[in-house]
Amino acid sequence: MKVLEARSCQWNHSPKQTHNDSLGKKTNMAMGQQHPSMMRIQEIQKEIHESRRLVVSFSGTQSDREYKRLESTLTKLLFELDAIDTDGKSDIQHGRKSAVKDLEELLKELEQTATHPSRLKIEKVFGDAQQLVTSELSSAGGLITEEFADHIQEIILQLTQVKTGGKISLRKARYRALTRICAIQDIIENCIGRQALSLPLSTDTHPSVPKINSVLLEVSKARRDVIGLLMNLNALENCAHLSRVLTGLLMQLDAVDVAGHSEVRNYRKRVVHEINCLLEHLEMESEGEAAGNYDLAQHQSIKQIEEIRQKTTQLKQQLLQLENGSDLHFKPKAELQSLLTDLDKIDIGKNPCIREARRRSVVDVQAVIAYVDLKESLEKRANMEEQLKDEHASQKAIWQVLSHLSEFQKQVLSFDGDRTDKNYVRLEEMLTKQLLALDAVETEGNDGAKVARKQAVKFAQNILNYLDMKTDEWEY
Repeated sequence: MKVLEARSCQWNHSPKQTHNDSLGKKTNMAMGQQHPSMMRIQEIQKEIHESRRLVVSFSGTQSDREYKRLESTLTKLLFELDAIDTDGKSDIQHGRKSAVKDLEELLKELEQTATHPSRLKIEKVFGDAQQLVTSELSSAGGLITEEFADHIQEIILQLTQVKTGGKISLRKARYRALTRICAIQDIIENCIGRQALSLPLSTDTHPSVPKINSVLLEVSKARRDVIGLLMNLNALENCAHLSRVLTGLLMQLDAVDVAGHSEVRNYRKRVVHEINCLLEHLEMESEGEAAGNYDLAQHQSIKQIEEIRQKTTQLKQQLLQLENGSDLHFKPKAELQSLLTDLDKIDIGKNPCIREARRRSVVDVQAVIAYVDLKESLEKRANMEEQLKDEHASQKAIWQVLSHLSEFQKQVLSFDGDRTDKNYVRLEEMLTKQLLALDAVETEGNDGAKVARKQAVKFAQNILNYLDMKTDEWEY
């Protein structure tokens, strides 16, 4: 009976299942028969795939430990491939050749990232910042100077002007350097603000003041350690340890009794604020390049700015198609003003790139509004011939220049080239000629003409500045 059941089970196998079993056996046999050299090449290709992810995300220089580790790993794999015996088999030779090519490309990409002119520029600027911070901390006697703050601001501007060309590794490097130096700037501003308040308070003010003063002294020490950590000047400290120290100081302040004394309460509040700022910067430093923070195109504030820029462009295109100044009035102008209001509401935090993006968008909107205003003024003048018969000759000359400027401004608003474009050179020359024409106007002591010429010169310079801004290849 058991024999019959066994046979029944065998007969119940479907043809499809039998075919699959047969294929599985063949596959297992093929895998078992695969050449050992090919199997090793496939293992190396998997390692290459993992290394590619690390190379693409690498944002350091040749002196970094990670660079040397990656270079060593890739070189070792190259030596392993070179040692593989192909046994004269074409498929193994092809597999090894393909793997070698991939490795050589990764090594080349790694080197290009670490030696890219923009990456070296970032490193140099950050090195300048390190020297500045070292010099200031060793000579300021505990006080932060306004001059130091100005130098830090200059360094931030230099970093925002570094071109990344959209390359992820360069974006990361610039973001990392900016985040650290902006953190230093924030710490400096807090110190300058505290210095202006004549803190710490005298110990005679309140029984709790000595304790707050002692905590403030510890905060000052921790601040120097945080600055050293952020600027890679202190290899002995880490974010976790400093965070624990600062959190402990917060707990000490929380235990201080300041009831009934507003001045002491505000003093403690100020010290708590400084500790929280340091903790915030430590948290950002510990996050490093995580969460794609370097990609500002994904930042909510940048998205809002881009949306406003698109609306500005649409309004600009509509306005440039209209001929009469009266057509420009009311709705388009009101919409442009509302865009300025929207830009003012955007949270830029302490990010200089977002701040600059908003500033540029504001300038873009203001340029369109200025175009509308001048067109309206020129049309009003055209309808006031009788009233302007006795107008001073110099003022007429100034308005003539403004009429030319209006036309050139229209061309600047619609210009979409770069500084190598012939139209850029032409517009720059024509605008400069209008400035020279204004300079040649004799006001003959007429106060109205003096004011009008001054305003016209400023208007022409603003158009030139706007043209420069449109063509300076700035990026987030």
